[in-house]
Amino acid sequence: MKKLVLLFTGILILVLTGCGAEEEAATPQKQSEQSLLIDNYGRNVEITEKPSKALTLGPNATELFIALGLADYVIGNSLDNHSRGALPEYADDYDKIPELTYGSATREAVLTSGADFIYGIDWEFGSEGLDVDELESYGIKVYMNKATTLEEIYQEIRDIGKVFEIEDRAEAFVAGQKERIAKVQDKLSGQDPVDVLVYDSGGNGVFTAGGTNFETLLIELAGGRNIFDDITDKQWTTVSYEEVLSRQPDVILIHDYDAPSIEQKIKDIKNDPALSQLESVKNENFLVISLESVLPGNRMAYAVETMAKGFYPDLFK
Repeated sequence: MKKLVLLFTGILILVLTGCGAEEEAATPQKQSEQSLLIDNYGRNVEITEKPSKALTLGPNATELFIALGLADYVIGNSLDNHSRGALPEYADDYDKIPELTYGSATREAVLTSGADFIYGIDWEFGSEGLDVDELESYGIKVYMNKATTLEEIYQEIRDIGKVFEIEDRAEAFVAGQKERIAKVQDKLSGQDPVDVLVYDSGGNGVFTAGGTNFETLLIELAGGRNIFDDITDKQWTTVSYEEVLSRQPDVILIHDYDAPSIEQKIKDIKNDPALSQLESVKNENFLVISLESVLPGNRMAYAVETMAKGFYPDLFK
């Protein structure tokens, strides 16, 4: 009888131990099921827990985080050389964010930052920038900002909402952008498009936006047409002054950032033998917009409203 009791006890211990082992084995599976897998333009980003220390590489990325109420998560930003400062409603929060680098983020600065998440404009990565695989090997999750359509930037905003568990806030922001853009569209109903030259900088030609550039879409939503929208193989490209002259833009849309100044850019345009012949230059039909306003981020509606007022001043009096 004593042997039977011992045998039964041993079986019971084995059963209980086996159940415990099964529960322990199930735990990692449960964590895996709770992880978030995001498609970031064909690259999978797996989030196993909400990030706590983010880097925002690009003023558009930084301001979007602020607009979504995520400023406290940002431990550093970059590319303020491409900025003319945050919109007034975001300026206080923007000023509190430490500057990781004034220009492009460096490998050393990023790897020593303590960050566990990066939301950055795509030109910060790749052969001449940061190595995504290396960053992720250090435990830094990377989500690239590279939208060329409204739906793509709206998806980026929704994805950030999922990552930081603010889905409702993100969806409300998207809805607000759509509503404001729709109001401009209603106002522009029946208007003929304005031909627009994007002037980022001069030199050996005009550095301008191509047809697949996000800015081209914003121009169209504002009632304009990028005169180089037929260039579909490049987002940014240099065109000759003679080619600009042959296309006769109605408006020169000039990017404002650190250098050269807007005053210098306008002076260069007026002094150029070819550009000075344009009626739009003779009439000083210049519209200035800060560069971060035409990058995919939080300013879609703002940019459309600003450009529409510049393209059709009488309509928006």
